[in-house]
Amino acid sequence: MIKIYHNPRCRKSREGLAIVEESGKPFEIIKYLENNLSRSELLEILNTLNINASELVRKQEAIWKSDFKGKDLTEEMIVNALLAHPKLIERPVVIYNGKGVIGRPPENISELLAE
Repeated sequence: MIKIYHNPRCRKSREGLAIVEESGKPFEIIKYLENNLSRSELLEILNTLNINASELVRKQEAIWKSDFKGKDLTEEMIVNALLAHPKLIERPVVIYNGKGVIGRPPENISELLAE
């Protein structure tokens, strides 16, 4: 089953969801801003994407610029920031068959689902 970590207010996330819907495959929508991710869920996403926490951060968000930008942050500190401020998480994230992508650009999702 496909999992899409989705923010309905985000245009790119809505575009990603449309690609998932068009695939015809079963999927689950996880609205991570309404139901915060647990530490283990976030770490599992990072592991599946095979990226560092900093690569999942939306660096143009005001909270990142005001509280975190330019600081010497450890991986753990960035994970904690993402958990405390889920708005910082890039979106959408799509997981399928043990692999995952950040849906920016949305074509990443199409490529993942074609495998």
